[in-house]
Amino acid sequence: MAKQRKVIITCAITGAIHTPSMSPHLPVTPDEIAASAIEAAKAGAAIVHLHARNPENGRPDQSPEAFGRFLSTIKNACDGVINLTTGGAPSMTVAERVQPAAHFKPELASLNMGSMNFGLFPMLGRFSEFKHEWEPIVLENSRDLVFRNTFKDIEYVLATLKDAGTRFEYECYDTAHLYNLAHFLDRKLVTPPLFVQTVFGILGGIGPHPDDVMHMKRTADRLFGRDFEWSVLGAGRNQMPIAAISAATGGHVRVGLEDSIWAAPGRLAVSNAEQVTIARGLIEGLGHAVATPDEARAILGLKGSTQTSID
Repeated sequence: MAKQRKVIITCAITGAIHTPSMSPHLPVTPDEIAASAIEAAKAGAAIVHLHARNPENGRPDQSPEAFGRFLSTIKNACDGVINLTTGGAPSMTVAERVQPAAHFKPELASLNMGSMNFGLFPMLGRFSEFKHEWEPIVLENSRDLVFRNTFKDIEYVLATLKDAGTRFEYECYDTAHLYNLAHFLDRKLVTPPLFVQTVFGILGGIGPHPDDVMHMKRTADRLFGRDFEWSVLGAGRNQMPIAAISAATGGHVRVGLEDSIWAAPGRLAVSNAEQVTIARGLIEGLGHAVATPDEARAILGLKGSTQTSID
């Protein structure tokens, strides 16, 4: 009998894209982030991808102190793989963005693989009222925003975390980012298995059409062969259709309120766990099994939760 394929679900809990006014269910405070991550892990997410926010106004906060308010709670309540962002918010410097991962030495950290325009300003037409003054300003300023991830920036993150044993979720928003990753592989600055997170539907990156998804997969296959694990992230309403394509064609999936605040057309997701449950239904409906945290660790070659600096 054929062995069931194990599919890793990553859940991105809060992020830096959506603002508090967009959904009452977006985790903002440390307690909300911790509870939402634990609930997502219990629903089937093997990996929880984490950002921090200012609990007073919801602004992204990339200080180690902000992450320290919830990381131990998550680690002690569930066995999910903790993945810390080095993307932070697009307006931050790379030195700011890498601080939490450098401090806590997690099993996994995200790493953006190229610079890009990062247009969030279309959201201004979808929301008429904002709770905090900073929200519409940040969205408007994205008309003139380049999310900087130069070769020097990427090398800085790799060098900073080299001795920590932290592996990476390589976020690739366009075809060129796959070629950038291949460049670092050729230089032996990154090592297989590569966890390649292909991102679809952000204005400034590749689009969400199924042809775009398969183009990225074919390119990754050609560049990396058997040396990578493929995952997808669909922004907004593209989240579940793109997750279904990946699950049906041999990949892993990422969901979460960082990437989409929706559970269905016109209906807000009430939690990260709701999105994980929907993704799990897609995966299991195709005859596959959802990977446990330890199975994800084995697939991705992670060092284990006891080897981090999270208490």
